[in-house]
Amino acid sequence: MRKILLFSMLIITIFLAGCASKDAKKTAKDELTISAGVNLVAGGFDPTAGYGVWAPDIFHSHLLQVKEKNQLANDLATAYEISPDGLTYTFKIRKDAKFSDGHPLTSADVVFTFETTKSKASAADLTMLSSVEALDESTVVFHLKYPWSTFLFNLSEVGIVPKHAYNKNYGDQPIGSGAWKVMEFVKDQKLILVPNEHYYGLKPKLKKVTILKLDEDAALAAAKSGKLDLVLVESEFAKTEVAGMKLYKMPAMDAFTVNLPTIPEMTDSSGKKVGNNVTSDLAIRKALNIGINRESIIQNALSGLGRASYGAAAELSWSNGDSFKDNQVEEAKKILEAAGWQDTDGDGIREKNGVKAEIVITGRSNDQARYNTVVALAEDAKKLGIRIVPKSAPWSECREARNVPTCWVFGQPNPIEFYRYYDSSQIGKAVIGNPSSYTNESVDVIIKKALTATNSDEINGYWKEAQTLAKQDVPYLWITRPDVTYLVKEGLDISPLNKLPTRGQGISIVENMNEWTWK
Repeated sequence: MRKILLFSMLIITIFLAGCASKDAKKTAKDELTISAGVNLVAGGFDPTAGYGVWAPDIFHSHLLQVKEKNQLANDLATAYEISPDGLTYTFKIRKDAKFSDGHPLTSADVVFTFETTKSKASAADLTMLSSVEALDESTVVFHLKYPWSTFLFNLSEVGIVPKHAYNKNYGDQPIGSGAWKVMEFVKDQKLILVPNEHYYGLKPKLKKVTILKLDEDAALAAAKSGKLDLVLVESEFAKTEVAGMKLYKMPAMDAFTVNLPTIPEMTDSSGKKVGNNVTSDLAIRKALNIGINRESIIQNALSGLGRASYGAAAELSWSNGDSFKDNQVEEAKKILEAAGWQDTDGDGIREKNGVKAEIVITGRSNDQARYNTVVALAEDAKKLGIRIVPKSAPWSECREARNVPTCWVFGQPNPIEFYRYYDSSQIGKAVIGNPSSYTNESVDVIIKKALTATNSDEINGYWKEAQTLAKQDVPYLWITRPDVTYLVKEGLDISPLNKLPTRGQGISIVENMNEWTWK
């Protein structure tokens, strides 16, 4: 293992040296070299295929964007109106927007983008959209099949692509109207960005940014050698002393959350095993929820770099800001014993009707923080007489979580995420929908009201009411909102986002990179 690590570090060092040799005398004061998450160099930068839904898209502009205090604000849009019935959205767009090739961006590009996106099955959900039309070069009208109160968030998730330059290879050669454009891209190795000189917003002060894909050990080694200006580090390494670098913590909106299947184990109509004979007992779910010590888990799994989570981030306007006292060990034990869960053989694990209180929970193998959180949860749950068996597994296995729970990352500014995980109509949708197989007709009714209402106060009120009702059933165990941690070279000024970003496996740090400067 050690030989492999040393070999990897040697290769990276040679690669970085190669980069440096091309411009040996560069001062680097108007350039950056960073490593901030493997997905930044994964390619597929095509908004019509879902790029930008889960993490920021710095290549394209959007009609609206989630900005300060996690509120939607105009980007390409200069104004918009929504019809009283919630079925028609009319947008005026700015007339000075251009793509990075200098071609003007017009309403025809907006129409092309949304028609193309709608024709594809991707994370960018536009099933509620009936049609989109351009009234003139700067006016776009969206017609919905039915009222959908989160539609404005849907619009913020799709960047505008150029009708004149879109092709099958677009994902690796984007031509957007955002702050940055691609100068060079080698999939899964490096991405070199330069400013889009046609961008209508604040133009980047940096002249070039090189983004490298490095594993954790190689990235930390490169940082120590002075070759990187910013590097994403796992929390367990965040307090590592690196000369000339400082720790930068970015509180994220997302929470590590374990789904707790609410139905007994069975085989569904597709032949898949679903449900869980332990977590389907409400007493187990309630005991875990109030009995675990979230602060202790954060300390053990994330070196204390995070905050306890009990539901959607309280900073969101649609969140009910739920919180309660946890680590109620004795109360949790009473719940379990009243439900018939007792340790009759003295092995420290409770039983009921011949079923051990034992649960396998997976943690994504390429996301160490998630796996470490499952391990810390397992250790903490022992005091309740519940045995949790942590399992590191690839995402392809973890996401099939309707039988074996996994540690998810929940948290989006768009409340549609609550619908996807709590509404019974979403069970099994796109594999990951409602992995707890949670069904509560009253919750479904309130969610429908939230989606079809047209008044923002009324909409937020319904979302909060649904959360309050669903928490009684504990279909999910919310644990922590982890900090995303980086080592940043001294002198690099990273402007605050003034909002809670999504974790995005480290990518969100680059969202406002056009504001970064060297002091």
